[in-house]
Parts: sequence; C-alpha cells; structure tokens
Amino acid sequence: MQKHIYIYNDGTLERKDNTVRFILKDGTKRVIPIETVETIFVFGEVSLNKRVLEFFNQKGVLLHFFNRYGFYSGSFYPRERLNNGLILLKQVEHYLDYSKRLYLAKKFTEGGFKNIVKLLKDYLRKQKPSESLRNTLELIKLRLEELNSAQTVEEVMQIEAKARKEYYSSWNFLINNEGFYFEKREKKPPTNPINALISFGNSLLYVAILSQIYRTYLDPRIGYLHETNRRSFSLNLDLAEVFKPIIVDRVIFSLINKGLIKEDQHFEEEIGKTYLNQVGRKIFVKHFEEKLATTFKHNKLGKVSYKRLLRLECYKLYKHLLGEESYKPFVG
Repeated sequence: MQKHIYIYNDGTLERKDNTVRFILKDGTKRVIPIETVETIFVFGEVSLNKRVLEFFNQKGVLLHFFNRYGFYSGSFYPRERLNNGLILLKQVEHYLDYSKRLYLAKKFTEGGFKNIVKLLKDYLRKQKPSESLRNTLELIKLRLEELNSAQTVEEVMQIEAKARKEYYSSWNFLINNEGFYFEKREKKPPTNPINALISFGNSLLYVAILSQIYRTYLDPRIGYLHETNRRSFSLNLDLAEVFKPIIVDRVIFSLINKGLIKEDQHFEEEIGKTYLNQVGRKIFVKHFEEKLATTFKHNKLGKVSYKRLLRLECYKLYKHLLGEESYKPFVG
C-alpha cells in the first residue's frame, strides 16, 4: 500500500515538473516521491499554491492539516475518482430509513465495546488479578446487553458515553508509569498528558480512515452513529469507534508503559490546554505507523496489516449497503 508522509517543519510545497518538493525555510529542498504517497499529514506552517493542489488532485493525494497544538484542522480531499451513484443512493437510503441507520449505529458501537472487552481480557491475562479491571469488564458487557435493546441512535450514544466513562476509569490500572495519572476524559481542550495522547491518537485514526474511505465508493459525509450535519465528514468517525481500542489505545499504553513518552519531556501546557510537543508527536506517529504496518493472521484473508484492515472494513460496509452481506464489525 502507498505510504503516509508527515511534515513537521515550516516551509513550502511546490510542484516541480512531475514531482513535488518541500522547501524548508533555510532553502533545503526535499523531493516527495508522489507516486508512492497516499496521504500527507501537515503539522508545520506550510505554504502551497493552486498548481500543487491540482497535482495532488490529479494523483489522488489527501492532505490533512493540524494546528500548532497538533489538533486536526481540516483536509484537502481530492475530487472522488471512484464515483458510484448506486452506492450514494444506498448510503442515503440507510440514513433516511431509521431502522437501517440504527442497525449500523449499533454495530459500530458494538465493535468498539467488543474490542474494549478483548483489550481488558488481554491485560487481565498478562497482569496480576485486578478486581477493578474485572468490574470494568463486567460493566462493558452489561453495556453490550443494553445496546441490543436501544431504540434510538441517541440512546446508543448515551450508552456509548457511559461505557467510555467506565472504560476510562480503569486506565490507571492499565498504566504502569507513576508519571501519568488519568482522572477523566476531557477533549476540548485536553487538559493533561493522557487526554492529549487520546485526542492526538484519535485525530490520526480519523484521518487515516478518511484516506481509506477515499479509495472506495463510499461518501465520507454520510455517517450513521455520528450525525450527518454541517461537519465535513462523519463516516470516518463511525468506523473509528471500532478501531480506537485496537490501534490508538494500545499505542498509548505501549508508549507510556515502556517509558517512551515522558510526562516531563514530551508535553507543553498553555492556557488550560496540554498538548504533545514536536518530539512527542514524532514518537507517537512513529509507533502509530508501526501499529498500522503490523500484520496478523486474519481468519478469512490470511496475513493482513491493520492499515489494510481499515480499507477492508469499508468494503464490508459497502457490501452491507448493497444487501450482499450484513455488516459485522471487526473484533480482534
């Protein structure tokens, strides 16, 4: 699969013949092998013009922009090359038909819950017995039962919020590093290192999934769990619910428990917000990309990477919309 490029420095993106160069402030020029690039993540202050955007559009390269705090700002989403009127109609149909929308909202949430259960069971096997983790595990199982009887998307989201709160309450038992303590989830803005890690990791996952949706016939603007409204994209947020425990959370636990991210070295604070500094972001991105590249034995497809798995989840949804096979979220 094509690769991701991350730009942390300030500079200019420009087209040079049939390739793209990144010119740093000091005049250093770096060629970006555009034919092998799927997505560019921009963290620095970068200038670019219409000519290079037209080239990205031609090559189907997405750009995702992050502000100085590492918070997601927006994306350049090239004109869709894979258009399918039938799929668009089916996506709209499954949104307007409330029973069909509710089914998908439940399935995305169910996938997230089951992957949380799998994560907690893995930690219970590896660590000494923990009554608190066992209690959290039973609570998430209870939320799964409640989810089955939910009658509205709003009810699904309420159950999801309760489960997330209960899950996050167990994080201090999953974290083995005295420098980190997690009190509660705070997003806008994150106010401590663990919240900063969650927000940054989730943002990377959202746009990684968006890049995979672009390579399918699906329209990312139509979501089912997350309301389709004035926000640009919703479907990637839906699919991310399935993969947060598998990818983002496991990367965070690994970084903290192995001492690769340090509370006193890799974060900055400013007027009520905490965020990863540039060194911290690079460390997180490195391990996030390693996780995406990690392969495992899929029960149907053999050896598959987690990055490939994101695309496969889109295809599963595609088949569901066409009535070929009911969507079931990945659990593993």
